[in-house]
Amino acid sequence: MESAKEIWERALGELQIQVSKPNYITWLKNGQGISYQDNIFIVSVPSIFVAEWLSKRLYSLVRKTLANIIGEDVDVQFVVHGQDELQTPLARASQADGGTSSKARWNRVNPRYTFDTFVAGDCNRLAYAAAVEVTEKPGHSYNPLFIHGSTGQGKTHLLHAIGQAATRHGLQVAYTSAEQFTNEFVLAVRQRQVQDFRSKFRDIDILLFDDIQFLADKKQTLQCFFHTFNELYNNNHQIVITADCSPGEMASFSNKLRSRFECGLVAIIEPPDFETRLSILRAKAEAVMTPELEEVLRIIVEKIHENVRQLEGALAYLTAQAKLSGTKITTQMVDGLLTGTTNNQDMRLILQTVAEYFDLSVEDLTSKKRDRKVALPRQIAMYLMREESNYSFAEIGKNLGNRNYATALHSYEKISREMNVNNSLHKQITKIKEEMNSDKVSRGTH
Repeated sequence: MESAKEIWERALGELQIQVSKPNYITWLKNGQGISYQDNIFIVSVPSIFVAEWLSKRLYSLVRKTLANIIGEDVDVQFVVHGQDELQTPLARASQADGGTSSKARWNRVNPRYTFDTFVAGDCNRLAYAAAVEVTEKPGHSYNPLFIHGSTGQGKTHLLHAIGQAATRHGLQVAYTSAEQFTNEFVLAVRQRQVQDFRSKFRDIDILLFDDIQFLADKKQTLQCFFHTFNELYNNNHQIVITADCSPGEMASFSNKLRSRFECGLVAIIEPPDFETRLSILRAKAEAVMTPELEEVLRIIVEKIHENVRQLEGALAYLTAQAKLSGTKITTQMVDGLLTGTTNNQDMRLILQTVAEYFDLSVEDLTSKKRDRKVALPRQIAMYLMREESNYSFAEIGKNLGNRNYATALHSYEKISREMNVNNSLHKQITKIKEEMNSDKVSRGTH
């Protein structure tokens, strides 16, 4: 069996042709595969900036590439060379016992995401206040707490902050994403261990469930989640759920389940205003703040309006580039490097590249047409919007003819599945990505 180092070297060979050269050199080239056990692949990287950028921007691509090489689904963790900064003591305990402690894996929360590092503003104050309260009165104040908003607004940050605070209070916490829950449930079904799977949640005080919308159309998994939800709720155990849309917008979920989500508190996180965005970046750059950097932050905030992850990613990218070149970040540097990083520009680039590749117009992709000539390119566009820019499915559907999030989710999952078995489709999407990256490089937006 190949070592983690050898597997990662093979992955780098494939990733090198899937991302732009600057991105490969800056973020991937210096990584090292250091461990693979219990379906968790750990990659060591040079700094916390790199770990954070990879976790937010390239996680899906790296995970998918590794899964194709290994032949089974994997979870990916990025840690700093010589440190375990991204792992909690519980996660390290799982490794110490050879990966047999499944309960430890479910308790994995990110130590960097705390209430102290969350910037509260008018856009997220209700969700923030409710999150703090459920750690103090779990199962009683707001149960369930359902937090929704478009991607990159801080929903996952709040989940991890709840986990950190609750663990300090001596509570048993289980954090999982919908994707992880689904993967482990499917494995449990295959191994006929569904009861063992469900028993993982019996003794916990708080369940933190991220991106519930990914369970759409997964009937068996939803049924398992429904039973788990009811058992925890009936025993006054706290449940916190995040999604990219409100319960009322989840048309593919049963009325019974949607009513469960709405019986507690539903809190929306809106896109942050200018001052909140600026406060977020100031907090990220607090240790190195200067008057010159303040002007840089203002330019970033003016260019990126809605997605907090893109804000933080832009700062991380500029910081890395400054380190590589041995220069300071200046306002001129920002103007050159961040041109075209806004959501609308990313969206237009994907639509234009896909349309040109299939000899269509952007209007064809966003129209109500459903013929075969348009259907596949539209699904590919939806897939790329999620993979390359991490738009919410609600945003993707809205920008492609006001379709609902379920349609966008279905398209994403369909293309993801077929990419693994359809070599022609894989080559088409790889070519489209290369053309997109080439366009970004030519305009200085890589």
